[in-house]
Amino acid sequence: MNCPFCATGQAGLTRNMSAAEIIEQIVRANALIAAGGLGGKKRDDHSLDRVSNIVFMGMGEPLANYARVMQAVRVMVDKEHGLGMSARGITVSTVGLVPAIKKLADENIPVTFALSLHAPDDGLRDELIPVNSRWKVDEALDAARAYFDKTGRRVSIEYALIKDMNDHAWRADLLADKLNARGRGWVHVNPIPLNPTPGSIWTASEVPVQNEFVRRLNDAGIPTTLRDTRGKEIDGACGQLVATEEDEVAAAATPVA
Repeated sequence: MNCPFCATGQAGLTRNMSAAEIIEQIVRANALIAAGGLGGKKRDDHSLDRVSNIVFMGMGEPLANYARVMQAVRVMVDKEHGLGMSARGITVSTVGLVPAIKKLADENIPVTFALSLHAPDDGLRDELIPVNSRWKVDEALDAARAYFDKTGRRVSIEYALIKDMNDHAWRADLLADKLNARGRGWVHVNPIPLNPTPGSIWTASEVPVQNEFVRRLNDAGIPTTLRDTRGKEIDGACGQLVATEEDEVAAAATPVA
């Protein structure tokens, strides 16, 4: 989606994944857990731990690959012929493809929906999220609220806190006003400090600024939780996922069974 603060967004589109490739990741992870490779253990009923939570977020725009993503979701939740997972353990994220959000609401599959907002005002969001030039903040928020109305599933708002860019107190107040204008109890905000990417001119907000941003939202009645930046030490955190030249060399040298 060409978001300038995200390494993945800057990588450009090579191709979309197939539904089979998406499902294969879960099947392989389950096999690894069963083999003890991820510390899995047997439960009291003698069944093995399995992947229970899936997030379509981080590398690519799920709703731009809508048909394949939804085919994969149906396989995940199918209890007879699929993986038998709970839809409530599946999160689908978007930067704001409004028509696809409306389609998702009509699927009658109660997945968790997350909107990567990153700015409450169109002036800044046009710069941070290029697709905002087509579907503005209010359109995306209206579609998110409609998703809640249709499914009863509380919406998550993702917000990367960028130093001196989108972390101002007045932007926290504006975000709270926009969310409260659409009612109470339908949304939860997840700010996350921006994760560093090579060559980026932007960095994470200072801790006191982060705390003030979160405080203002909570005080306005918006449930808000500052997210942990897990995976940062291996460049695997939100916004950092990108194939480097070293990765491609290593992959080419790895024998395939």
